[in-house]
Amino acid sequence: MSTRSRALLLSAMAAVAALSLSACGNGGTSGGGGNTNFVTGNNGIDTAPRGKRTAAPDLSGKTIDNKTLDVADYKGKVLVINVWGSWCGPCREEAQYFAKVSKAYEGKDVQFVGINTRDTSTTPAVAFEKEHGIGYPSLYDPTGKLMLRFRKGTLNPQLIPSTLILDKDGKVAARALEALDDTALLKMLKPVLAEK
Repeated sequence: MSTRSRALLLSAMAAVAALSLSACGNGGTSGGGGNTNFVTGNNGIDTAPRGKRTAAPDLSGKTIDNKTLDVADYKGKVLVINVWGSWCGPCREEAQYFAKVSKAYEGKDVQFVGINTRDTSTTPAVAFEKEHGIGYPSLYDPTGKLMLRFRKGTLNPQLIPSTLILDKDGKVAARALEALDDTALLKMLKPVLAEK
């Protein structure tokens, strides 16, 4: 291999690595501008005061197992929305915790819903959920259109995984733009579930 070919190959590999890192990270604190009324917590969890929450957008479509899902059908329940991709390392790390907490809260006015993003087909997404014991539905959103429906600044398409908690009125109460374990997920969920 010539020196020029080797240099081109190294440049291409560096570009691919940079894209991979920017597409899936351990999160951060910026949702990307816009006034979302979030109060930034020092634990990676941002919350919105009850009177200043914004309504979640229409989240409906096909799931990764080709069923139809409309999140509005769950109004009156607290919703945990997790944005993930089978290609994402931190998503694989947090999946066990989401499976565990979703099972523990089954039948307790809580519904978990995933939004699978950037998988080019549903095959790896279905395999991911089976491998990690995920029993709740996930909307298939390969191009990120569902994420972009949220008010500007609520989610950042570059920060996957991300989690939102919607209150019983369908308003965004809390968010984390990073991978969560069960302890952090419960810190997000419990206060919203306790609201009267």
